[in-house]
Amino acid sequence: VLTALGLDGNQITDNGAQKLADVLKTNQTLTTLYLGANQITDNGAQLFAEVLKLSKTLTQLGLNENKITDNGAQQLADALKTNKTLTYLRVDSNQIGDSGAQYLAEGLKVNKKLIRLDLDQNQIGDSGAQYLADALKTNQSLKELYLSNNQIGDNGAQNLAEALKINKVSGLLL
Repeated sequence: VLTALGLDGNQITDNGAQKLADVLKTNQTLTTLYLGANQITDNGAQLFAEVLKLSKTLTQLGLNENKITDNGAQQLADALKTNKTLTYLRVDSNQIGDSGAQYLAEGLKVNKKLIRLDLDQNQIGDSGAQYLADALKTNQSLKELYLSNNQIGDNGAQNLAEALKINKVSGLLL
């Protein structure tokens, strides 16, 4: 029984994402899906957000190195509010900015399962860092938050440092 599917570094577009999402809505065995370095946009992110809302098995989702913006981040964040299984979300190397960080932070305030969130190499600045810092103050499940190679300055770093006084996150990479 297949439990992991890795399709990183291919030419999968939203059309392929649609086919995968349709099957995954009823799949009861897949725990890991990696789709990094493809051509997936916000439309594809929305499809996988719908999967996350229904999935009872998916624990890891990799959508890194695609073309996901704040709109796609909003869809994924909405799914985080109801998903009870995902522990690792990889959306590094996309085009997520401060608004996307705000949406994801709102999802983190509700989600109690996500352990690792990778937002490296996006376009998140100080205000996005502030939103994430606020989420860290209430979210006790997240253990690793990756924010390297964004646009976070001194103010964002200060806000994250303040959040770390409350949250005992084990890894914060800037």
